[in-house]
Amino acid sequence: MGIALLVAGLIMLFFGWQSSQSVGEQLVETVTGRYTDNTMWYFIGGAVASVVGICLLAIRK
Repeated sequence: MGIALLVAGLIMLFFGWQSSQSVGEQLVETVTGRYTDNTMWYFIGGAVASVVGICLLAIRK
């Protein structure tokens, strides 16, 4: 379960990073000073899933 969460978290972080590099996202970030909600959810969800996955792997050992 820990490995699955870690991998899912890393994939979500990758999609968030990829989304943040798009022209439209950079334009929104330049004008408003923040990313869109979808991009933020990718970053937040990916970080949480990765941390929980790492904790599960650490606890198991």
